[in-house]
Amino acid sequence: MTDLVTWAELGGGLAAIGGAAYTRHAYPAAYWSTVGLPLSVARLLTSYSSTMDACGLTVEPSRWRALAVRATTRREVRPVPPRRGVIRPDSTGLRLRLRLAPGQEPADVAASAERLRHAWGVHAVYVRDVKPGVVELRLVGYDVLRKVRMPRRVVSGLLRVPVALREDATAFVRDYRAVPHELVLGATLSGKSMYLRHLISGLAPQPVALVGVDCKRGVELAPFASRLSALATDPDEAAELLPALVKEMEDRYDLIKARQGIAPGTADEEITSDVWGLPEYERPAPVVLFVDEVAELFLVATRKDEERRDEMVTQLIRLAQLGRAAGIYLEVCGQRFGAELGKGATMLRAQLTGRVCHRVNDEASAKMALGDIAPKAVYAACSIAPKLPGLAVVGDTSGGWSRIRTPYLSLGAAAEICRESAHLAPDVPALAPFRPHVPAAHVGALGPVIASRPVTE
Repeated sequence: MTDLVTWAELGGGLAAIGGAAYTRHAYPAAYWSTVGLPLSVARLLTSYSSTMDACGLTVEPSRWRALAVRATTRREVRPVPPRRGVIRPDSTGLRLRLRLAPGQEPADVAASAERLRHAWGVHAVYVRDVKPGVVELRLVGYDVLRKVRMPRRVVSGLLRVPVALREDATAFVRDYRAVPHELVLGATLSGKSMYLRHLISGLAPQPVALVGVDCKRGVELAPFASRLSALATDPDEAAELLPALVKEMEDRYDLIKARQGIAPGTADEEITSDVWGLPEYERPAPVVLFVDEVAELFLVATRKDEERRDEMVTQLIRLAQLGRAAGIYLEVCGQRFGAELGKGATMLRAQLTGRVCHRVNDEASAKMALGDIAPKAVYAACSIAPKLPGLAVVGDTSGGWSRIRTPYLSLGAAAEICRESAHLAPDVPALAPFRPHVPAAHVGALGPVIASRPVTE
């Protein structure tokens, strides 16, 4: 009987360990909430002072504090760590604020983030500057990019679309008002199309005109034709659509001039205001232009194609330089985008403020996307594994960068969102000739053409 009890206790312990290991691998969020969070909080509370001292984040106490300690306790005066705030746990990690001691700066804490991660047993530690003298530590309990779950509370709005999840468990929001134009690079099966689906499905319920240029015969953007205000599926159609967009932009500048009393002959480049300063009843609808596989617009075979290419590139550059004030925004996608594409490629790329780089086939492609704004992010982009589609590195002109990953969204689900939002497409007369034709529902999906008759005797 004693042996059976011993084996039962041993088996129960092994089963508990095995179950915890399986839960940690298969359901990391559940493991963190039940096991990881209490352990990490216990480590943080019990080892906070010693960990800060080991990381060099302590300072000598003030003279008055040292005198008070000697007078009351007569013990050795120890260095003082940053004052810790309230621990705020959540489903992906925990947050706490630190009030820095005199002489410290946020960079000191950021340099010790890897040491804090190991000391407190979490997946990653991120440091954010809140205000002078206060930083926020965000401890992430597990790899949130392995299985993406978007936060429940995300601040969205007009031209603000939550697209992906950052590695610090916060949402990456594509804000066209803050970053008007963006370049998205990625090799085949890297997740670039998934990123585009989230953008289109997020903008579809908003009063925004969506325009597509898909020179792959429309295989990427045609499923969203019901919501698109215009679509070009080859370079010939794009050569007609882009001038119409430029003309629409010029008309919007004339509207701004008329409203603000600016002389009609004033050059567009000298106007500093934009359509958002107009009254709501006069304000034209924003336009977002999606260019999929931009290299197809640059490739030429004859002299005639070269002239057409130069015209289209010039129009794209004009839209990138002047479109923001007119409420026209660009989302340019491709596998490579460098000077080898031809004249104007580098100039166009310089106007695209936002950069998103998925997995690429060579280091040169990563440098094209991130090398001129965040050089340290090039290595991170080159290290993306093929087994993680949707993982990307996003950078901006401030030099900051982070890893993001888009959640899975099927093509059918994205197309359904566009069909349900088709009536929300704003009326832009200049784009009416380019409105894509949406075929009627397949007859076979509604039932047989000939009604069946029961067999009679």
